[in-house]
Amino acid sequence: MRVGYARVSTSDQSPELQLEALRRAGCERIFTEKASGARDDRPELARILSDVLRAGDTLVVWKLDRLARSLKKLIATAEELERGKMGLVSLTESIDTTTPGGMLTFHVFGAIAQFERALIRERTTAGLIEARRQGRKGGRPPAMRASDVTAARAMMREGSLPVRDIAKRMGVSVATLYRYTGKRGGIEVVQEPVAAHG
Repeated sequence: MRVGYARVSTSDQSPELQLEALRRAGCERIFTEKASGARDDRPELARILSDVLRAGDTLVVWKLDRLARSLKKLIATAEELERGKMGLVSLTESIDTTTPGGMLTFHVFGAIAQFERALIRERTTAGLIEARRQGRKGGRPPAMRASDVTAARAMMREGSLPVRDIAKRMGVSVATLYRYTGKRGGIEVVQEPVAAHG
């Protein structure tokens, strides 16, 4: 069975062009979704993948960008279909994974995505090494400076303010305050304050 999936980005767009193309492609059932291209949650597509398609069925879309908003997500969806012995057809790009040529195209896409991820990792690692060489440390700056930790510990020892109010003054959550001060329930954990970055 051929199952069609059409998606429009906003409620004022008409899916008619997609629906007509899917009907001409021989889809016996067609599902329409109205969802922003920026959102990953697509309940109709999820329902098709989990409840509608069976082994031997084919999911048909007008264009690949109707199916996923990133190459990574597209490859993941295609692999999910392949594991379930289901095909994927994109009418505009003339891709049909039920044919050897169509499957090869997707394997090439997957290789490109993997290559891109490897390049990003390599650039990130090289950047961190260079930053360390120049005396800079990567990562997020600490939530509390050493002077903040000292002040917070003094206020907590004094006991005149609730911990929640101390955390608010320091601009951190109660959990973060406890983590930096090493104090919980009046018991002090041995922990050095985090040094301030210059």
